[in-house]
Order: sequence, then structure tokens, then C-alpha cells
Amino acid sequence: MLEVRGLTKQYDKTLAVSGVSFEVRDGELAVLLGPNGAGKSTTIKCIIGLLNHEGEVLVDGHPGKSLQAKRLFGYVPETPALYDMLTVWEHLEFIAHAYGLSDWQERGEKLLERLDLEDKKEKLGKELSKGMQQKVSICCALLPQPKVIFFDEPMIGLDPKAIKELKAMFTELSDAGASLLISTHIIDSVEGLWDRALIMKDGHVLYSGTKREFEEGEEKLEDIFFRLTEGGLK
Repeated sequence: MLEVRGLTKQYDKTLAVSGVSFEVRDGELAVLLGPNGAGKSTTIKCIIGLLNHEGEVLVDGHPGKSLQAKRLFGYVPETPALYDMLTVWEHLEFIAHAYGLSDWQERGEKLLERLDLEDKKEKLGKELSKGMQQKVSICCALLPQPKVIFFDEPMIGLDPKAIKELKAMFTELSDAGASLLISTHIIDSVEGLWDRALIMKDGHVLYSGTKREFEEGEEKLEDIFFRLTEGGLK
């Protein structure tokens, strides 16, 4: 379970994220929606500890910056950051050693196979296209079987087959009890997948609701999104 309370991030005089609070329960897939520059990526980077911030983050009850919390979450960044001189397989080995994993090889092989990377095991990071690098990032994030997983615009650069496979993975992960937070500005990319939606603009969460709450209302998620993000803060 992920809990975020009063998350605030300021750069000099610019308030990038202001008092953001929400939770993602076990087995729940939450989408963080908003236009470019809404503060989505900054929010995720604060949550995983890449940026200093004010407010509280708990991962399965552990403070977000603690070693216990970091062992429980995985992160797929918007821009893949692979090591140029490590092969695809060596990236998995690196993650396995970092997390102290044992008997991980079979799982690693299956992840590569699902994303059509089994024949790229010996390719160096710098030799891969952006889409392939994104696939490697996904494999690395999922290898430790995290309980809380963050995806920042995960489908950008992926081919249609990989997008279909990734969506299937989302469902499997939530069914297994993981908490997923997916940041995106493309509503269609998460249609039919989410359990909780958060709509963000100018560093504020303007709306938070579950799928049941949306289904009971008269407005569609897309309608609410455009109503809130095309106007001022409400």
C-alpha cells in the first residue's frame, strides 16, 4: 500500500507540487493524469526519493526513504536510463545483486521473452532503440517482484505488441496484490485498466475518485479531465 500525505516540492520560488495527498491500496491500479507540466513526474520522483520534499510518504507502512520501503517498490522512468556498456542480461544481474535476489534467472528469462527481448540479451545498452531500452527498464523494475510499482509514461516508445503485453502485466500485478501508480497524459492508454484516478494540474490534485464513483456519476473520466485541466483551479 502507498500513502502520500501533504507532499510539497518547491524549486526556489516555483511551487511544483502543492500539498498532494492520496493512497493506492493493495491490488489497486491508480492513474495520475494531467497535462504536460502538471507535476506528475515530480510527484513520482519525490515519492521514490529522487527529490527532497516536504510531507510524508509511506510504502507498506515504512517511511518512503527507508531501506525497507525501497526494497518494496519498483520504478519505470519516463526516459530509460541504461548503462551504455552493460548488456541487457547484465542489467538484470545488476538488479538481482542490488536487491539480493536468488534464483531469479528463470523469472528474468520469462520477462525478456514476454517483451521480445530474449534475442537481445547480449546487446549493450547503447545499442538499443528507445523502445527496447524502455522494455529493459520494465524488466528491471519487475524482476524483484515489488509490492508497489511506479510507471511514468510507460507506453511512450513501445510498439503495439509491447503495449498490449504491458497492459496484461498491469492486470496480473494488481491481481497479485501489488499497488500500481501510472502517470500519463494520454487517457486512452489506461482506459479500462484503472481502479482509482487522480487528475492533476499546476501541482495540485484537482480530483480523486474510484472507478465505482465515476460509474455512478454522469460524467466520464475524459469529460472531467478536460473540464478541470482546461479551466482554472477549482
